[in-house]
Amino acid sequence: MKQPKAIVISGDGINCENETRYGLDVAGFQSQECHIAALLANPNMLDNFSLLVLPGGFSFGDEIASGKVISIKWMEKLNEITAKFVEQGRLVMGICNGFQMLVQMNLLPEQNNPGEKIVSLLHNEGGRFINKWVPMTVPLSAQKGYFASLEKIELPIRHGEGRIRPRAGLEDFVEKHGALHYVDDVNGSFKKIAALTNGKGNVLGLMPHPEAFVRFSQHPGWSDRVHRSQVAADDDLFEGRGPDGLAILRNACAMASNL
Repeated sequence: MKQPKAIVISGDGINCENETRYGLDVAGFQSQECHIAALLANPNMLDNFSLLVLPGGFSFGDEIASGKVISIKWMEKLNEITAKFVEQGRLVMGICNGFQMLVQMNLLPEQNNPGEKIVSLLHNEGGRFINKWVPMTVPLSAQKGYFASLEKIELPIRHGEGRIRPRAGLEDFVEKHGALHYVDDVNGSFKKIAALTNGKGNVLGLMPHPEAFVRFSQHPGWSDRVHRSQVAADDDLFEGRGPDGLAILRNACAMASNL
């Protein structure tokens, strides 16, 4: 089977591209980092990839709103080819700041006209930056694609603006596209939603960081888990699926392999 290719965007304050590339490569992708300036100069290079990843970070220092400035820059030259990429069924993943970009570009929970955002990502309730590991559940309707065979996961969140708020009157629509829910109300997000997918299931935006849990040693309680299970092999923990972040990226690789 041909190894699927992933393009990971860097530059303008994005700072998780290296960890993201590592996780994708471990999951089975052949990944390539690309500075946003290079992609703006040659948008057609997207045609060479099955997965587009917008990693986490603090693009443009979160000026105006998180992901706002870089999304304006992106839409100026890449709006049409990105819409085509999505329509062709190829995969897009936005992590944290990347999720904020997808929302600003009106790609989640569905592609929509500019200026008609369905959801916003607002400051956390309480106005504080949150950096912690959180347990989450996957609704039955989302246990496919990126979240195939996953019911409960645990990943870190690191954001100041991750509170999902739907546009008035579209609450049911947004709830239907929720792909992850915090077990506890960590930031005031609508219905405790931590991730959204589009109807096709090929575009995913999530506030937690899957690239931050692709090795068990990244988990703060990893040594205790190994000790209690008396098993050192990674894949023998967590019900044989490996770390939760890696499980998501492996599912993405399986999806991309079928394109």
